[in-house]
Amino acid sequence: MILYHGSNMAIDKPDLSKSKPYKDFGQGFYLSADLHQAQRMAEQRTTIMKSGSPTITRFSFDEASLKDGSMKTKIFDGYSEEWAEFVWMNRDINMPQPSHDYDFVYGPIADDSVTFQLRRYKYGAITLQEFVRELQYPYGITFQYYFGSDLALSKLTRL
Repeated sequence: MILYHGSNMAIDKPDLSKSKPYKDFGQGFYLSADLHQAQRMAEQRTTIMKSGSPTITRFSFDEASLKDGSMKTKIFDGYSEEWAEFVWMNRDINMPQPSHDYDFVYGPIADDSVTFQLRRYKYGAITLQEFVRELQYPYGITFQYYFGSDLALSKLTRL
């Protein structure tokens, strides 16, 4: 399958040490199968960094590696309480990081207002069910592919 990474520059070789912590699934390299989603991320990253230009880097990923037992994987097929708690665990700056040992995680993208929603959930202002609803991405459900180890990155080929 073809996956896309949107940034303010081309990524020749992903480097986990350059990845930001406290993202939906933790510090890692994120890709999308949706070219439009990757383009939105590239534009957002360019705006935030105030440098470069929106750039899409394409990678090939052999999905068979998800079933051959070579990687520890976690799959979220949609929004759920388990997904919301996983996002919360990874986004909470008071939690020790890394918060899991998965090589690869697949699941929905959380809405960018996640920090505000985390505080509301943490302090009991909203229930877990409300937290799940609040984290849903406003453009409809969009999935992300998280590569969180050198082993997982080795399964990618830059195109």
